[in-house]
Amino acid sequence: MKISTKTRYGMRVMLDLAARYEEGCTPLKDIAERQGLSKKYLEQVVAPLAAAGLLTVTRGYAGGYQLARAPRDITLADVVSASEDGLELMTCTSDLLACERADGCPSRRVWGGLQDAINSYLEGQTLADMVE
Repeated sequence: MKISTKTRYGMRVMLDLAARYEEGCTPLKDIAERQGLSKKYLEQVVAPLAAAGLLTVTRGYAGGYQLARAPRDITLADVVSASEDGLELMTCTSDLLACERADGCPSRRVWGGLQDAINSYLEGQTLADMVE
C-alpha cells in the first residue's frame, strides 16, 4: 500500500498554504519554488483539491491559491480523500457486493479494522495541527 506522489505533493501544497493562511492568495509558482517542485506538475496536483472545495482559485494579477476554509477546519482525511479519490483500501470493506466471499471472509475484518484506524487518524489531524 502506497500513498501516491500526487497525494504527498498535495499535502505539501496544503501545508504550505496553511502556514501562510493569513497572507491570502499565493501564486502557484511561489509554492513550487518553496517546495522544490515543478509548477507544471503542481497544476495537476491542485486541480482535485480545488474541485473538492479545499482550495479557492483567484485568477489574474495578485491571484493564486488559498485554503477555502481555515486550517483548523480541514482534516488530513479531506486532503487524502480528494487526492486519492477516496480513502478506501479495499472495495470489500465498504461494498459487500464487490466480492462473493465478503460476507464470511475473516480477512475482511482485518482490512476493515486497518481502514478504520487510518480514517480515524487522518480525521483527527487538521492542517493547523500539522503547522503548529
